[in-house]
Amino acid sequence: MSDYDVILSGGTVFDGSGGPGVRADVGISGGEVRAVSSTPLDPGPDTEVIDAAGQWVMPGFVDVHTHYDAEVLVGPGLTESVRHGVTTVLLGNCSLSTLYSTPVDIADLFSRVEALPRDHVLKAVDTHKTWSSPEEYIAALERLPLGPNIAALVGHSDLRAKVMGLDRSTDPSQRPTRRESAQMAEALDRALDAGLLGLSTMTNPWDKLDGDRYRSRSLPSSYASWSEFRRLHRILRRRGRLLQSIPNLNTKYDMIFFLGAATGVGRKALKVSLLAAADPKASPWIHRIFGPLAALVNGPGRGDFRWQHLPTTFDVYSDGIDLVVFEEFGSGRAALHLREELGRNELLQDEAYRRWFRADFEKKFSSRVWHRDFADAEITECPDASVVGKNIAEVADERGIHVVDAFLDLVVEHGRKLRWHTTIANHRRKQMDKLITRPGVTVGFSDAGAHLRNMAFYNFGIRLLRRVHDAREGFLTVAQAAHKLSGELADFYGVDAGHLRIGDRADIVVVNPAGLTDEVDAYREETMPEFGGLSRMVNRNDDAVTATLVGGRVVYRGGRFASWFGVSERAGQFLRAGVRTPAAGAAAAGEDRRSAAAGADRRPAAV
Repeated sequence: MSDYDVILSGGTVFDGSGGPGVRADVGISGGEVRAVSSTPLDPGPDTEVIDAAGQWVMPGFVDVHTHYDAEVLVGPGLTESVRHGVTTVLLGNCSLSTLYSTPVDIADLFSRVEALPRDHVLKAVDTHKTWSSPEEYIAALERLPLGPNIAALVGHSDLRAKVMGLDRSTDPSQRPTRRESAQMAEALDRALDAGLLGLSTMTNPWDKLDGDRYRSRSLPSSYASWSEFRRLHRILRRRGRLLQSIPNLNTKYDMIFFLGAATGVGRKALKVSLLAAADPKASPWIHRIFGPLAALVNGPGRGDFRWQHLPTTFDVYSDGIDLVVFEEFGSGRAALHLREELGRNELLQDEAYRRWFRADFEKKFSSRVWHRDFADAEITECPDASVVGKNIAEVADERGIHVVDAFLDLVVEHGRKLRWHTTIANHRRKQMDKLITRPGVTVGFSDAGAHLRNMAFYNFGIRLLRRVHDAREGFLTVAQAAHKLSGELADFYGVDAGHLRIGDRADIVVVNPAGLTDEVDAYREETMPEFGGLSRMVNRNDDAVTATLVGGRVVYRGGRFASWFGVSERAGQFLRAGVRTPAAGAAAAGEDRRSAAAGADRRPAAV
């Protein structure tokens, strides 16, 4: 009699290594893969069978760049990712984590940078933060009914704010004392001891604090000296752990420091993941440099360096002027500093301010991420129906005024009810296809859980697979794409995920290529009960993902989640660096069974 809990029948199985897919049945019991068989497996009376004929069976996707740190506390299922095949998410990116700081400081660190509602972030963290150490943090997460597996970095801004205080850590005249430097090093070491993957830092100055105390100061990490970074890098290098960072997007020169930090000439290489390899409209030439720079660091430099790349068009939406790209220049920052619409409108109507905004907007040689072209800014929603469907430049022409005045007039007239769309990067298919195939470029930067009203890339993996499926001249095979979405990331970050082999924890997605339609690239809005009914942008392409399994349990199938998922039972685990993590169901199967699985042949094989 079969002892399989789940059988995935008749699909094309990709193991996450990049090797070709094989037609096989996958048998799962005790939360782990027990068979990958070229002959059909026999189900038992209680076996759940998923017919995967004509479909792709892959390791669950790994999302290495999320900002779910607050959301996981109140919505631990993280359904918007899991429904799209993501089974492992990484918290603690961009120098931000909830590990050490107070709830009020955490709310001020996260909210404006990641465009999250501050009151709800504060409530989530204040209600659930029972931990004062990394070990307690992990234990608190594992008491939640986690949906996907969780791994984490410790955020440098979190670390700095805890040791120095949020005020001193964001004061450019202050430097950590010798004792404070030692405390930061000790706190980082303790987090690594507990199993966190590494450290995330930030030098980009236009990521700002929220709240009333220190509003509009840059994040603490951006005030650190390079000597402070080097001290922390030495710890990561010695322990073989990861650095994730974002360079100064205004000047970009400190990118060289991070590339240099990754090199291993005469020393151990530091594993570095840097944002972001892209093809921005503002700099149509820059996509050419990412591959050669990575090749230089990883070749002659003997480094271990990766760029993060979002494998889809970078479309963003904005409610009025509430969009992070306005933080790039002084007049935009001045507007975003004012939270109240009345005070903001008074500023936007001031003629001196408008001259300042126009001057910023028209600077020819200023460094930028946003192209600042209002002809590429289509109005999608507005109380004035006559402007919907037009771009802002067209509205300016109709009104006979400067395009900046037209935009600011619309914001004053309609506030956040003016909704518009633009494309920041990755608009050229050919260049995007080249980027994803470059050695040293990995999938990342989904920003899942952040910018809730601005963008939604929860289904980044499905979008890449659609491009692969539709490509007339294949830039990637399906097997290579599966590897880039799973095994490549898991192996680089050092987590037990991303593979589908006998003995592996059964984190699996079943993808139906017939469902890879135009719907994959569409957006819609859904309310978010966890954050007071806030409407956020999401993806809905339920025909593309037939099923998602976490720890061997079918958590999502046919467009529906299991009734217990994210509510009463835990599917996911906390994944510690370099540690094999059995599924929750494996414990019930007994120690002897786990030992047998650990010693099994881990290559896909016929049974």
